[in-house]
Amino acid sequence: MAPVFGKRLRKATVTTAVAAAAVAALAASQAPGVATTDQPRDEWAADSAPPPDGDSATGNSPYYTDLPPLESPVPPSGKPGGGAKGDAEAGLPATVLDAYKKAESAVRTAKPGCNLPWQLLAAIGKVESGQARGGRVDDDGTTLTPILGPVLDGNGFAKITDTDGGAFDGDTTHDRAVGPMQFIPSTWASSGKDGNGDGKKDPNNIYDAALAAAHYLCGNDRDLAVKDDLHAAILSYNRSTEYLNTVLSWLEYYRKGTHEIPDGTGQLPGDRSDNDQPRRPGPTTPSSPRPGTTPVEREGTYTPPPSGGKPGDGGDGSHKPRPPKPRPKPPSPQEQVYELKNLGPAELTATAGDAFAERVRVYAQTGSGRGVPKVKIRFTISGKTDTRFEGGDRSVTVATDSRGDAVSPKLRAGETTGGFTVRALVVGRTIDPVKVSGTVTARKADKVVRTSDKPLTCVAGQAFAERVEVKATYKNKPAAGVAATATWIKSKESPVVADKGPYFKDAHGKPVRTLKGLTTDADGKLRLPKMYADDAAGTYLLRIVTQGGGTLLVELEVTAPATEEPEEPGEPSSTPSGTASPSASTSASASPRT
Repeated sequence: MAPVFGKRLRKATVTTAVAAAAVAALAASQAPGVATTDQPRDEWAADSAPPPDGDSATGNSPYYTDLPPLESPVPPSGKPGGGAKGDAEAGLPATVLDAYKKAESAVRTAKPGCNLPWQLLAAIGKVESGQARGGRVDDDGTTLTPILGPVLDGNGFAKITDTDGGAFDGDTTHDRAVGPMQFIPSTWASSGKDGNGDGKKDPNNIYDAALAAAHYLCGNDRDLAVKDDLHAAILSYNRSTEYLNTVLSWLEYYRKGTHEIPDGTGQLPGDRSDNDQPRRPGPTTPSSPRPGTTPVEREGTYTPPPSGGKPGDGGDGSHKPRPPKPRPKPPSPQEQVYELKNLGPAELTATAGDAFAERVRVYAQTGSGRGVPKVKIRFTISGKTDTRFEGGDRSVTVATDSRGDAVSPKLRAGETTGGFTVRALVVGRTIDPVKVSGTVTARKADKVVRTSDKPLTCVAGQAFAERVEVKATYKNKPAAGVAATATWIKSKESPVVADKGPYFKDAHGKPVRTLKGLTTDADGKLRLPKMYADDAAGTYLLRIVTQGGGTLLVELEVTAPATEEPEEPGEPSSTPSGTASPSASTSASASPRT
């Protein structure tokens, strides 16, 4: 950016003190909801000389010095047909207003610490070009005719020799401020932006110019919610104390309310800083009251009107001073919040049925980063899990403490696993909420053991007399509700499902060698169903695996059934005890012949 040399601009006869008084009067009726700093608004008027001459966005070109009405803007619907000065001055051309708001949104993302209000762009646009000459722009936002400042040749203005070859201002000898935001070409070359996405950076386009002005004001890491940074930003645009006070007065006025009007119907201010004549009296001049109104001095006292007035209007001396308008109520805690920030974990994790180790914590702050106490924050759980806050609620409201912090109640995971989200938002505001994701994982067991050491044996073709019972633990504590699977496998080396040997029975009595969907009880124990053996004798393995990696191999023995041994030839057959054998009985009844 080229430095500015030469003579300073000539200023209008309106004094800095008058402009400062206008700012103070406007600040006294500040509307609720305006971002605040630690300093009251009535201290924001500039009371010091501007910095030494140097770079500025406009080359210190002339500007409009008209001040806003002292009255707060009245919405058009407040008076049928409008007509009040405040109504007209608060009207912003539709395309121009849209450009300012889009620029604010863009820098909020690009430079979140700047805290630029779109009303500041409107104030500068009013002072620089009368809102693009009352909104005389085409559908794309380009001015219908160029808006050019005077030639900066040093003749009553700064002297800046040509820097753009006349590309923007048409002057190949000296520079001129260009467009609705009055950028000098050298500044535009380094700060120009494409605000409407047409691939061009045109200082005559209100979208491009507004975005460029927004970034320019946010330069040097300024936070415009801080008074000193705000003043420095405005003075970097045009180095004049009167300019600063004039912009501040319009900033406060627009903050109290604006409304959209059709393009091309806006009012163009009349007085400029290069006018050597006394300032034209008019309804916008603080020292000249509007016709039909009672003159009011700055401190709220009244000056009697000329004698001869109508009864009751003060002309006959019967008027009574009305008290000054009461100051509006200060903004509520909810209205002071500019942003909600996450001070807690970025993600929450817990096992099904357990309490979460951490809570959601947020910070409600103003535009300057100061914490706001007593702000109502609503925490809400969404998602398919049955995670709940302490007490079983899905939504709770908590007020911020003296530091601006709000902490949610404890969270407890239900039995349903999966993801969920906790949202924290400012009650009654549309500020972006804080979102914290969470996950409920399945219960785990890292160890499984048998509860008995009895051998498990069975004769082939019969049922096992004993049933297998195990206990699962996680970190040496009983693991309740843990999923488990039991499978007969061929061997340790080949843990595939066996095709013979012991088995379980399903609901229809058919053999199965894998059981799924098993769950440990409240003590972490699991008792398997009855087991059966087919006709294959041998040693078999039952593999039990739990969620979390606990594994146990149980060995079972199946023996062959007992068989009768055949009798040897010539051996007497055995007879039951107490029973005589047939041969013995026959022998005893026969006697040899003699």
